Amino acid sequence: MQKPFTDRPGREKERGFSIQQLAKGCTLTTHVWDTSIGRPASGLLVELWRYTQEQGEYVKLKEGRLDDSGRLLHPLLEGETFQKGKYELLYDVQAYFEERGLMQTDAFYSVIPVSFSINREESCHIPLYISPGGYSTYQTS
Repeated sequence: MQKPFTDRPGREKERGFSIQQLAKGCTLTTHVWDTSIGRPASGLLVELWRYTQEQGEYVKLKEGRLDDSGRLLHPLLEGETFQKGKYELLYDVQAYFEERGLMQTDAFYSVIPVSFSINREESCHIPLYISPGGYSTYQTS
């Protein structure tokens, strides 16, 4: 069965890249939207951790603060750093809400962990929607 849009001859010319080229350039990215104010969560601290079999624990790979669009300036993983494995993103939402004066009391969620696995060579984007009392996320490519 032919897949719509991807396997048709000549489709690569429309996209400007082939499926094989895309697989070689896999990335892991995230963005965060603050639904309590209807804006990107600029300034929120995000950490990326990877589980290592050798040490039997998670090791921090990267951290960064989101820009005005609620994104990091560079992918969390790309090129040779994009590898199969177990990962966790940690979002420091309590500090974010406190810095903006949006918390009257302690946040219900202080850090939001998003645990996931990369099992194939396919870019992964993890959006997160936050408010002082809840959050929602999903995986997309």
